[in-house]
Amino acid sequence: MDGDPAGMNESQQPSNMEVKEDMETKNEIKHGLIDISFCGSTPLLWKVSDMKRCRSAGVTGALVGSLARQPRQNVRLGRPLELLQEEALMLEETNTAAASLQTQDCGDEEAHLEAVRQYKAGLESSYKEQSTLALEDKKTVLRRIMNEKENGTDDSGNAIRGRLNALDQAFRFPWSAMAVQLCTARAGFSHCPEERSFHSTDWPMPRDERLNTRFCVYRDLRHKGFYLTSAGKFGGDFLVYPGDPLRFHSHFIALCISMDEDLPLSDILAIARLGSNVKKTVLLCSPRSHGEAREDESVERDVVYSSLQWSSMV
Repeated sequence: MDGDPAGMNESQQPSNMEVKEDMETKNEIKHGLIDISFCGSTPLLWKVSDMKRCRSAGVTGALVGSLARQPRQNVRLGRPLELLQEEALMLEETNTAAASLQTQDCGDEEAHLEAVRQYKAGLESSYKEQSTLALEDKKTVLRRIMNEKENGTDDSGNAIRGRLNALDQAFRFPWSAMAVQLCTARAGFSHCPEERSFHSTDWPMPRDERLNTRFCVYRDLRHKGFYLTSAGKFGGDFLVYPGDPLRFHSHFIALCISMDEDLPLSDILAIARLGSNVKKTVLLCSPRSHGEAREDESVERDVVYSSLQWSSMV
């Protein structure tokens, strides 16, 4: 039977190109690499699809951007999503992420210079327009004051009239008072396929011994099914949740230390006391190399955990 499906005419049916683009977008969201941008050594996510995939993989991160409609509040934040370095390394290790660096030399230099000239010309035009409006507002105020003086018994109306006549020559609108529109609603939210992307063999993150220790602990706890966030305000390295942080409270404060690291007793007492005050158990997490595993262990452990809990003295 010939005819349009579901009663659609030819103009209403999507074209083959639109269907193809839609399928490519869905495949990119489902199977594509997560695009991680870097600000220095801080990994950031801008695309909503990447944030959803990270959330489904147990990587929570923290929103650090302002909202376009409410930029001066910090109760609700928006994109970008800042990742812990351990979270970015976890995504890289599972081959689900690639780094994206915006290089200044990619693209046409002439087009860049033309864009700069247009931006400066726009600023100059906006300054002239705002200067004219500010002058008219000033004149309106002086005219209102002059009319009030003329209707009364005060003879200062002539002085106001003199100021009004000289205002065209004396008025200067300061450049610093100009209002500048910032396009925060769309800045950085779009994906530019022309960006130079590379796989994370050389990410701009310093891999020192401290980061390796934290990442070993993070990877082991994630494999055990726990969710982790930063625990800087609690004096530890990670807050450990039994499930999604939106649904559960954290149960543990993880403190990552290497096997050969000396930890003062006062620091152990302080973190144990802090964990007791916030009703959390402190975990001392020490990665162990494969050669250090005991022979009688049936299952080789990568990290040794020691729990601390403050109790009253008898």
